Amino acid sequence: MNHITDSKIKHSNETNWYVITGGPSTGKTTTIDLLQKQGYLTTIEHARHYIDTMHNEGNSVEKIRSNKKKFQLGVLDMQIAQEGSLNKEDMVFLDRAIPDAMAYYQFLNLDYDEKLLNAVNGVSYKKIFILDRLPFTKDYARTENEDDQKLIHQLIIESYTNLGFPIVFVPVLPPEERVKFILDNL
Repeated sequence: MNHITDSKIKHSNETNWYVITGGPSTGKTTTIDLLQKQGYLTTIEHARHYIDTMHNEGNSVEKIRSNKKKFQLGVLDMQIAQEGSLNKEDMVFLDRAIPDAMAYYQFLNLDYDEKLLNAVNGVSYKKIFILDRLPFTKDYARTENEDDQKLIHQLIIESYTNLGFPIVFVPVLPPEERVKFILDNL
């Protein structure tokens, strides 16, 4: 079963964390980098970090991404560890968050596992900023195409909506203006 209703999720441990998310190639990392340069605490995107780590161990991107379940669990483990290490009092901007995994599980036709459900059950975020889609650009870590981008983006919106988090949609603007829009809507 891949659908969760609000009644099944109990958000605990109020945090002062804001999630920057959206489908592939929506400007998340650029936005996070600009927030960091302004002195805000930020996190990294774990899918790319996982790919880089495994690639440095001699694995090709194709090999890393070929076992979809192993890849998703590796990324999820990193995300859980990172969020577990953050101080809930600190204002932090996260480059994706645990619920993003729900969208990717759906995209890859993977059933939600106990690890994901337990992780999602314990999350709390102040607000979710979903960046409107930009033109899709391919890079070394992406295996998706533009149609995939659209679907993943929609699944991310549905995941956070179903979990009941407050969502702000961030329009396509120059990067500095996107950051201003986010800061003006905290």
